[in-house]
Amino acid sequence: MLVRFLLLLISTSSFTQNKSPYQVFDKNGKKSSYEKILKAAEKSELVLFGEHHDNSIVHWLQLELTKDLSEKKSLILGAEMIEADNQKQLNQYLNDEIDQKKFDTTARLWNNYKTDYKPLVDFAKAKKFPFIATNIPRRYASIVFKKDFDGLNDLSDEERSWIAPLPIPFDINLPGYQKMLEMMGGHAGEKMPKAQAIKDATMAHFIVQNLKNGTVFVHYNGTYHSDFFEGINWYVDQYRKNTKIVTIATVEQKELTKLEQEHYNKADFILVIDEDVTKTY
Repeated sequence: MLVRFLLLLISTSSFTQNKSPYQVFDKNGKKSSYEKILKAAEKSELVLFGEHHDNSIVHWLQLELTKDLSEKKSLILGAEMIEADNQKQLNQYLNDEIDQKKFDTTARLWNNYKTDYKPLVDFAKAKKFPFIATNIPRRYASIVFKKDFDGLNDLSDEERSWIAPLPIPFDINLPGYQKMLEMMGGHAGEKMPKAQAIKDATMAHFIVQNLKNGTVFVHYNGTYHSDFFEGINWYVDQYRKNTKIVTIATVEQKELTKLEQEHYNKADFILVIDEDVTKTY
């Protein structure tokens, strides 16, 4: 009897100490799993993997999902974190025409590139997968914020090749843009949502341009660019109807056992990460 009690005590103690840094839920708040994400991704044409830019767990999971998916399908990778006018330098790095030092000095890479995105680019390089720089050059998004969409009319043909075709579709009534207006308190008018929209549209444009039959395009972006099936997701649908998309959103919570109500329907899969997880910057 004493032995059984001790075994139970040890088992209970082990269970309570079995911490996990994340939990997957589906859009209805039901617990799901990494394995289900992988299966869904395998059947898709496009995976929009929404991240918190500074979260170490989400960057690890992005790499793991990419590696595991590559064993089943041919991939094309792409990211918000590299801007379209740096595609030439990115291709040179992927093709071993320049080294990392040269890439660092010729492309506008984020400060956390080496820790968070270089592993993805290097994986594409090793596997000879294309890697697409999808984001609009930030100076053009800034033009939209200052001068509205009309401010882009003076761009050269080369500059226009780095953004979505103009004029872009735009719906100010989308909930995400309405929420942005509320957060701004009306001070910036529609400029902030429009600056966001030109980013979303450009990323969607370059994704659609590079979709290929029999491959899965895995795209890494800030989760707000695809949350609630808006943003990039909405624009992909404008440019290419009925694309098979799987969306992943990232949220941080204190408790992992239950998805908070505000995050329901945020994506096909919601990745809930312990709010105490180490940040990369």
